Amino acid sequence: MPSLQSVRRKIASVKKTQKITKAMKMVAAAKLKRTQNRILAARPYALKMRDTIRNLSLRVNRDAHPLLRKREGEHRRVIVTVVTSDRGLCGAFNANILRTAVTALKELESRGVQVEVAVVGRKGRDFFRRRGWTVRREVVDVFDKLTFEHGMVMGEEFPALDEYVAGSIDAVYIIYNEFKSAIAQRVVVERLLPIDWVVEITDRKDLDQATETVPGGYFYEPSEDELLEHLLHRNFHVQAYRVLLESSAAEQGARMAAMDGATRNAGELIKNLTTYYNKTRQGVITKELMDIVGGAEALK
Repeated sequence: MPSLQSVRRKIASVKKTQKITKAMKMVAAAKLKRTQNRILAARPYALKMRDTIRNLSLRVNRDAHPLLRKREGEHRRVIVTVVTSDRGLCGAFNANILRTAVTALKELESRGVQVEVAVVGRKGRDFFRRRGWTVRREVVDVFDKLTFEHGMVMGEEFPALDEYVAGSIDAVYIIYNEFKSAIAQRVVVERLLPIDWVVEITDRKDLDQATETVPGGYFYEPSEDELLEHLLHRNFHVQAYRVLLESSAAEQGARMAAMDGATRNAGELIKNLTTYYNKTRQGVITKELMDIVGGAEALK
C-alpha cells in the first residue's frame, strides 16, 4: 500500500499537469481561431481557381499544355507528399495521416511502382526516416509563421513539375488532414498530377454542354491558352497554400480537443486519488484510535 505522502505527491503532480494541459488548450483555441479564419478565407479562392482552370481546359487544345496531357499506361514512378505537424500532443492527428500514407505507399509498391516520399512537418520526417523510406524532400517549422511564400515553394518544388513534363515522373499525390470543424478532421488523399478534374471532351456538342455546367462562362483576356498556361502553375502555389492552412487548422483543432480530454481525465484522476487518500487516511486514523482504546483498556 502506498504511503499517504506518496499519494499527496501524486495528487500535486497531476494538478500541475492539469494546469499545463488547460493552458495548452487555451493556446490551441486561440491559434485555431486565427487559422480557421485564414482557411475559410483562402478556400473559396482556391476552389474558384480550380473552376476557372476547368472552364478554360474545356476550351483549348489540351495537348498544347503538358500538365493537361493525358498519360497512357501504368505509373512507373510516383511522388507522395505527406503533410504532418511539427509538434505532438494533438491526439491521433499524425497517426491517422501516417497510417493512411503507409497503406498507400505499400499498395503502390505492390504494383511495382517506384515511390518517393516528400514530407512536411517533423513528425512525418522522423517517422519515415526511422522506417527506412527514401525521403525525397523535407520541410519543417513552417506552421508557426505560415505565409503564402511557403505555399509557393511547396507548390513549385514538391510536385516536381519539370520532371513530370519531362516524363520521368508519372503521378504526384498529397496526403493531408482537411479541416472540417474544431473537433473533426478528415484525412484526404489527393492527386495533383496528372490533373484529374478535367472533363473528357469528344465533340463540340459535349463542349457546349460541359461549358453550361461549369460556373463562369466568361470571355477571357489575354487568350485562353496564355491565361491557362499561367494559371496552371499558379494553381499549384494556391493549392499548396490551402493544404498547409487546412493542416494547420486541423492540427490546432485536434490539439485543443486532445488537451481538453487530458484536462478532464486529470480532473477525474485527481478526484479518484483524493477519494483514495481520504479513505486511506481515515483507515490510519481509525487504526490509531483503536490502538489507543486497546491500550487504555489494558491499563484498567
